Amino acid sequence: MAAAQGRLSDGTGGMDEQKGAEEEDRHAEDTAPPAFTAAVEALRAARLRPQIEVEATRAPQRLAPYAYALEAAVVDGDDDLADGRLVLLHDPAGHEAWRGTFRLVTLVRAELESEMAADPLLPDVCWSWLTGALQGRGLTYGEPSGTVTRASSHYFGGLSARPSASQIEIRASWTPREGLGGVPDTGAHLASWCDLLAQVAGLPPAAPGDASIVTLPQRRGPQSR
Repeated sequence: MAAAQGRLSDGTGGMDEQKGAEEEDRHAEDTAPPAFTAAVEALRAARLRPQIEVEATRAPQRLAPYAYALEAAVVDGDDDLADGRLVLLHDPAGHEAWRGTFRLVTLVRAELESEMAADPLLPDVCWSWLTGALQGRGLTYGEPSGTVTRASSHYFGGLSARPSASQIEIRASWTPREGLGGVPDTGAHLASWCDLLAQVAGLPPAAPGDASIVTLPQRRGPQSR
């Protein structure tokens, strides 16, 4: 998943940076509250559809006392159809804006056909993909917030041979409902997030789903990894 790694971080440090991040994560988990440790273990144990490659990455350090991050790419052969990041935050003291002690923060993005990107209803549809993915797995959550951004790139001069490109980006966060022992079902939330990634990538649903959910039309083409 090297391409997704490069697009979501500055790419410096290579394997040394990844090794350092893993060592930091292990150290943080050694001192973390049991609820956070259990939530992270549930993320690691989640079973996901084979087209989605997931790996741990360096977590942000200043958003919460404890954090764990994953990066993912929807893969078709040597091509990435969509990519994203999911971050689990935990503040044992609680957070007023979250209305809970856990928070999930996400970034998802993919390229679009220009005609699709021009649809004025696209942001509303993309947000419904996120909420629909959570509801489709029966998850309870609170305080959702986020943005849906469309961006178009037009190339000039030495790059004029490149075709114009459009991209959709979904940034969102929500508070997962805490269950037994104050631990949210993070494995199910990860699975629902992967459902969103697959939908943005234009993959068919893994199982019969809600007919009201709109599937993304075929994009201009996969981005080479």
